[in-house]
Amino acid sequence: HPNLWPGINPDNIPYFVPIVAVAKGRTLIHDWIFENRAIYYTELTKIGANIELADPHRVYVTGPTKFTNADVVCPPALRPASLLLIGMLAAQGTSILRNVYTINRGYEDLAQRLNSLGANITVINHI
Repeated sequence: HPNLWPGINPDNIPYFVPIVAVAKGRTLIHDWIFENRAIYYTELTKIGANIELADPHRVYVTGPTKFTNADVVCPPALRPASLLLIGMLAAQGTSILRNVYTINRGYEDLAQRLNSLGANITVINHI
């Protein structure tokens, strides 16, 4: 549950979704500040996560998840798009994340920076 300082920063709540997805058990994520943002968390089901939408502010995440590779179009919101990328990095095999304008707008040179940490990301500009 996000909270104002000194609680958890609401901008960081989405990043707990892939974290709890790999944990054993069922976790409630309650994003009460941003209207309908929890709906986007269900995008992770496209790569194997078990996420149940309770309402526009809450999701139940059941793990452990073994993320799978997929070919997915990037959602229009930055946080859900980056969550998909995180899950894809954890998956075996090759995944394709299309229309990554949203991620590029929010994170400068993210593919290059992640590759420097050991990721294997190839940016293809024209398909």
